Amino acid sequence: MTRINTNVNSLIAQSRLDRTNNQLQTAMTRLSTGLRINSGKDDPAGLIASEALRSDITAINKALGNTQRANQIIATADSALGQVANLLNDVRGLVTEAANGGALSDEEIAANQLQIDSSLEAINRIAQTTSFQGKRLLDGSLDFVSNATSVSTLRDVRIDQANLGSTGAVKVDIDISAAATRGEITTDTAAVSAAAQATATLKFAPEAILTGFTDAGTSILVRAKDNKEEYDGVTVQFSAGSTAVGSETATYDKDAKTITVNINNAAATTAANVVAAINTLAEFEGSVVGAGAVDGSDSGDVAITDTTDTDEIAITAQTAGADFNGVGVRLVKSSSTPTGTPTAAYDAENKEIVISVNDTGTTTIANIATAINNLAEFNAAATANGDGSIIGTSAADTEATTNTNNSGGGVLLADLVLEIGGREGTEVFNFKTGASVNQIADAIKLLSDSTGVTAIQSGQSVTFRSTTYGSKGLVTANVISEGLAGTFKDNLSSNRALGTDIAATINGVTATADGNKFSINTAALDVTLTVDDGSAKGFEFTISGGGALFQLGGDVVSNQQARIGVSSISTARLGGVNGKLYELASGGSKTLKNDATGASKVVDEVIEKVASLRGRLGAFQRTTLESNTVALTDTVANLTEAESSIRDADFARESSALTRAQILVQSGTSVLGIANQNPQNVLSLLR
Repeated sequence: MTRINTNVNSLIAQSRLDRTNNQLQTAMTRLSTGLRINSGKDDPAGLIASEALRSDITAINKALGNTQRANQIIATADSALGQVANLLNDVRGLVTEAANGGALSDEEIAANQLQIDSSLEAINRIAQTTSFQGKRLLDGSLDFVSNATSVSTLRDVRIDQANLGSTGAVKVDIDISAAATRGEITTDTAAVSAAAQATATLKFAPEAILTGFTDAGTSILVRAKDNKEEYDGVTVQFSAGSTAVGSETATYDKDAKTITVNINNAAATTAANVVAAINTLAEFEGSVVGAGAVDGSDSGDVAITDTTDTDEIAITAQTAGADFNGVGVRLVKSSSTPTGTPTAAYDAENKEIVISVNDTGTTTIANIATAINNLAEFNAAATANGDGSIIGTSAADTEATTNTNNSGGGVLLADLVLEIGGREGTEVFNFKTGASVNQIADAIKLLSDSTGVTAIQSGQSVTFRSTTYGSKGLVTANVISEGLAGTFKDNLSSNRALGTDIAATINGVTATADGNKFSINTAALDVTLTVDDGSAKGFEFTISGGGALFQLGGDVVSNQQARIGVSSISTARLGGVNGKLYELASGGSKTLKNDATGASKVVDEVIEKVASLRGRLGAFQRTTLESNTVALTDTVANLTEAESSIRDADFARESSALTRAQILVQSGTSVLGIANQNPQNVLSLLR
């Protein structure tokens, strides 16, 4: 059927040509842009997926930039910390050198101190000036903010990393189930002799008093100028002869132990003249107790004698045992102590009884005994001779001392060679028969810095204890040799002992412990705490902010961030349980002159802290930042590939589609021309 009003074939050809033109346009667009998806209609689902991938790629590229920037910041801080470490090593060397006091002059030690002061100033300068694009790194501004300092039992805290979450704070709850202990070896009381009540006798200047003269009011006191035993038992006597009245003489015969006062045999002299003669002696002095006459013509007066004897006070510990071995007793003169009213005090730490008497007046030994009896630990009994008193101006009286020595028992029954060892080293001690547990403990304490072991005496036993808490607190006690009568070796509790570390949890996580120090390292919290020695008291505190926050992932969520703390390295903040670094500066308590040993401990602790900080930052660089860079780079590559596979054009395919579309357009154009000519064929029917 042939129609001319409607050219159906032309319409069909036009429709096909229009589609082919669209296909050609699409192919040309994809080839010119390189993208398969140029608008939403090209692939709606693919466009959505592609845009999501593009967003991820953009965010991760920024995260890569953040990671690289963080790496640069950490590298800057580490470089500065390296300089601090060098300065600290110099300080450590200067401290060690200055400890050689026997070979260095005061000027050389002072020069070392100046170098230390300069190094400390340099450390403070580094702390204040180390920065990255205006952000200071080592002045404490990047440290965490917490109220941990309010915990009385917390000696040191280091917060390395904390995830503060959406609230911006995290509570730290510490539960301590067992305190750290030290290694201990104890001797049984049977290791030494039985306990006794420790005793000591305080002896004053020997003295004699001459009384019984015809003149009943006459009384003369003769006192040795020293409280040596050789002046005890010296007889004071008279010899009447031609000595003129007022020219009396006195002689002291050391071998015969006599003092002879020469007086006139025909007339009386005075007590004052006799005292004046005695005062010419180097060893003795006299004083008039009762003024009166001494008659040389009176055989009764000439026959009067007396023998010097010692005023003494017997002091006895109220409790038996070696606790009161080695207690010293001494007198001190004080104008604030009333005359005749002495006081006594016992210093248990220094093991000393101190008796205070008036510095000029007379004090009876009975009153001194009463003062000692007022002590809870001791009793006293006075034995008086002469006038039974001491004089504050007499050095022989006021410089009297005594000691309980080993009278309280607890002494070795045989010679002992003992080896004591600990974390710091080993020492051998040689004790003789009769050495007390007090002396054993004192000898071991004296060398505790070289062994790491101290000793505590209690009663008849002694405990060898490591100076270090925890599993590193080693103590060994080995008897190398002991006499046959000895019982020390058989009464040691053990030959080797170790302490135990603190047992604690932090926010429910079992902490890794080392002595009194314990820590956890989790994704949410990395903290190290040190409590007081032997503390078992739990506590809590809150981390309320601070720290250096690094965005390391594409999503701004806490698990794609890292917040680390960088504490201040100023000398006021660097330190630990042994003290702060600023104490080493001139005027501080741990200068080379004041306490070189303490300075050494502080520097060692600070070196360890700085090294730990460098190690922690280095670990963050290597394990977090570098691994994050690698992971993000791989992720970007994979996401880019995925986005490319969705959005980018396949040139081979699109080129083929272009060729096909070009051919179809040309073919469609020809067909449309033919279709448009078909109505003209109708004219042949009209011819």
